[in-house]
Amino acid sequence: MTARDAIVRVNLVFTAVFAATAAYAATAFTTGAQWIGAVTAMALFAIGVFAFLWSYWNAVQRSRSDEIAVTQLYLLMGNAIPGPVRRTMNLTLLVQFVVAIATTLARPNGPDGNPGSSLAVGFLVPMLGFGLNGLWAVYHGNFATRPDVPTSRQQIRQNADHG
Repeated sequence: MTARDAIVRVNLVFTAVFAATAAYAATAFTTGAQWIGAVTAMALFAIGVFAFLWSYWNAVQRSRSDEIAVTQLYLLMGNAIPGPVRRTMNLTLLVQFVVAIATTLARPNGPDGNPGSSLAVGFLVPMLGFGLNGLWAVYHGNFATRPDVPTSRQQIRQNADHG
């Protein structure tokens, strides 16, 4: 398994874990099941935030020489990302949204009948998809080179002398 495949597989596994724990929490709707669903969602959200920030940092560094758009980075749009990767990664992001919506709407009220449910924490999970999309794109995307970047030491010296 290559590093390119690892990010895709991690996304698939984490999405499946989220779907299973959220479905369990919505179906059983016991205190224990809700805790499992909420803790899983919060952990995946935290991983997503870390991945998002990591990918953003690296994208800023890479943007010095490559043209990178936010849509390419987090929605994997454009020619920089191969079609199979784009479809798989964006499909997992869609599944994360659908699971969050379905499980939240399945139990809109808490066990005591009051509005709100711990299942709404699932709406934070798509941050995982955005973060992992960004990581894949920044490390493996084939972005165009910026036309204004000097390509040789001589050009860099000339620009310094004239600037």
